[in-house]
Amino acid sequence: MHYYTYYDSPVGRLLLECDGTALTGLWIENQKYYAAGAADVRNIDDTRPVFDAARVWLNEYFAGTAPAAACPPLRPRGTDFQRRVWDMLRHIPYGKTATYGDIAHQLNTSPRAVGTAIGRNPISIIIPCHRAIGTDGALTGYAGGLTVKEVLLRMEDMTAIN
Repeated sequence: MHYYTYYDSPVGRLLLECDGTALTGLWIENQKYYAAGAADVRNIDDTRPVFDAARVWLNEYFAGTAPAAACPPLRPRGTDFQRRVWDMLRHIPYGKTATYGDIAHQLNTSPRAVGTAIGRNPISIIIPCHRAIGTDGALTGYAGGLTVKEVLLRMEDMTAIN
């Protein structure tokens, strides 16, 4: 059984999905691939403890600070390669960025393959795909839109954004 709830954020309404114990999806309304990979049958239930943990984390994040709250348990659905890329994203510290090339080099693959995997990230913001940037520092390829990517990076006080 999968459950969902909504969270109103400064970047739009977020759809959160869980399997009862772990967050399986967090999508920004109107993003590319919105709810892609979500369970076919979901019940609205915002009382799940994983949603409580996600709300605490998101509240701290959108307050403009690195969340001190424990990250809710995550269980993103994807290929082994995608999950490796998403794990790399989780290691980019708050307020920092990494290039698609940096991530590709660490995984011994191409930046394009990394970009494709990042574009399919089912748990936006918490798995911080917005922190991946082009080699020249340019903001490129964000499923939520480049305006949202810029807002998220500015919230993390990244003043050196191109």
